Amino acid sequence: MSKLNRRDFLKMGATAGAGAMLASCGPKAPSCDPASLPDLSTGETIPMEDLITAAKCDGAVNIIAIPHDWANYGVAIEAFKAKYGLTMNENNPDAGSADELEAIRANKGNKGPEVPDTVDVGIGYGPSSKEEGLCSKYFLSTWDTIPLKDPDGYWFAEYYGILTFETIEGAATPPADWEDLLKPEYKGKVAMAGDVLKSNESVMTVMAAGISRAGGIDATVESATAAAQKGLEFWKEVVDSGNFIPVIADIGKITAGETPVTVQWDYLSLGNRDKLAGNPNLIITVPSSANVGGPYIGFVSAYAPHPYAGRLWYEYLMSDEGQLTWLSGYAYPIRYNDMAARGVIPADLAAKLPPADLVAKAVFLTLDQQAAIKAYITENWRKVVYGE
Repeated sequence: MSKLNRRDFLKMGATAGAGAMLASCGPKAPSCDPASLPDLSTGETIPMEDLITAAKCDGAVNIIAIPHDWANYGVAIEAFKAKYGLTMNENNPDAGSADELEAIRANKGNKGPEVPDTVDVGIGYGPSSKEEGLCSKYFLSTWDTIPLKDPDGYWFAEYYGILTFETIEGAATPPADWEDLLKPEYKGKVAMAGDVLKSNESVMTVMAAGISRAGGIDATVESATAAAQKGLEFWKEVVDSGNFIPVIADIGKITAGETPVTVQWDYLSLGNRDKLAGNPNLIITVPSSANVGGPYIGFVSAYAPHPYAGRLWYEYLMSDEGQLTWLSGYAYPIRYNDMAARGVIPADLAAKLPPADLVAKAVFLTLDQQAAIKAYITENWRKVVYGE
């Protein structure tokens, strides 16, 4: 997620907000009678006019783990509020994917503003969340143009990124590839952007280094697991060399110069570069030997307090407008190919992305591989890397 530049929706927001306030002060509209609201049990697409009406009855959307500087979510949130006049309750913006799902489990019987309506998690959490019954079934209006999704309608890919090295100019030489991180010049200078035990981004950071050492992988779970082991061994070497800083490298630590080299998704590193505007200057490089494509998925919680508003939020994010908002934050929208074929992607946005030849090296793991390596890496991280 990236730039914090916000569009000017003040006039529209004031108008929508006033309308929402007047509605809340009056008697409950007949259209908000539960018996008259659209059926959610089938998962079928709800016509937008009906969905908007039902979402206004909900009145709010509870989101979690959505920093405003992550893939331009700040702009998306403001645009959505202005467009539909709904409240957005933003919870625990720095949470990881595992935290989001735990928030659903812990609040199944609650209806407060802290209870997630929607989640944004690494793709490896999709099948297990469906199996556990955490997802609502819903076929978005753009469903047919989403290339990566659960065939039964329980989750869908939103956007993806590739990993980059984010280096503070003057604090370290920008690394060109994974093995560079083992050089003595990086002592006490290398950090990840999350906790491997909770963060899909950090799991993929381990995996990408492993794919580099393995020289690639095939489509089997066995090949992916073998590369995951090599990734764990690589990061053990980084730790043993004294090069690894065991902190979560957020923008505050980067700004303070505490994490000279951070491994991070491109939409975050490029967004940080723009936001910091040279204070400090960040140099973004893409590993030359191997990378992973990291799709994030979304779904509406099966226990959502605001099920219609949650669906409307995702209708917005998965529309052309929402997808372009992600792209302007350097995240590759999952519907990119469909939108490119229809000529709706501005050339200036496409030109801001990393070099196409390096992006093309990214490996997209199968769902079985995702599930296997997430479990393998999280279960073995401390044992292999720290000998515990």
